[in-house]
Amino acid sequence: MSQSDSFLLGDRPVKRMGYGAMQLAGKGVFGPPPDRAAAISLLQEAIASGVNHIDTSDFYGPHITNQIIREALHPYPRDLTIVTKVGATRGSDASWLPALESEDITRGVHDNLRNLGLDVLDVVNMRLMGDIHAPKEGSLEKQVTALAELKRQGLVRHIGLSNVTATQIKEAQRLTAIVCVQNQYNVVHREDDALLDELSRQGVAYVPFFPLGGFTPIQSSALCALAASLDATPMQVALAWLLKRAPHILLIPGTSSVEHLRDNLAAAKLEIKDSVMAKLNAIAGAQT
Repeated sequence: MSQSDSFLLGDRPVKRMGYGAMQLAGKGVFGPPPDRAAAISLLQEAIASGVNHIDTSDFYGPHITNQIIREALHPYPRDLTIVTKVGATRGSDASWLPALESEDITRGVHDNLRNLGLDVLDVVNMRLMGDIHAPKEGSLEKQVTALAELKRQGLVRHIGLSNVTATQIKEAQRLTAIVCVQNQYNVVHREDDALLDELSRQGVAYVPFFPLGGFTPIQSSALCALAASLDATPMQVALAWLLKRAPHILLIPGTSSVEHLRDNLAAAKLEIKDSVMAKLNAIAGAQT
């Protein structure tokens, strides 16, 4: 594939290699970055390199990441799609606190609008806390209904879900159209295989997070060896595997380094042959 390959996110065509802005904030996604000017330059480099899909949230910082995006890129390029999320706030101790009441959802959307400098948000993901990086069953009717009302008001164009189960997706789809799902998924974390394929049949974008999360030492060693044979980094191979896995997968790797940004974008040009794909798939079954 090439970096120009795209997929529809709602009614917006976006390149499959995007950028996740979480690391633009300070340590622990809290407070300001050590170098605000560098963060601004990184965003401008991403756009100059062809990125037209940025993932963010107003609870990154909080507020700081969105403010940096606005300072760096506003007025925004016409083809840029900014995806944000609601469902949490930050404590003064940098803790992550659920914010799942209807008024929390409304406040979160208005916070994102204000700090991004927008009148309407392209896509808002309802982020359920669950077990932090794994979903947990439970109704999301209240939260999705609140987002659907904000969509009716014209403040939100499209709605997505994050950290959810197949049952929760079906519940949400009975209430409103869902254009994307963000869950943890990678070479070794394959619990969403069946769900990913079902969403592909529906034309719903799938946006995996933590492309290198949950690897055992043996699995990491196997990935590193394969990466070396391809003259690539483990992250590049992990991203290229995801791009080859299914055409509706959109990537949002995050970094605060321009060098790493360039490395991540280069993964879109990395050729993964079927023989290498088979070896990568086998890593999931490697023992600890």
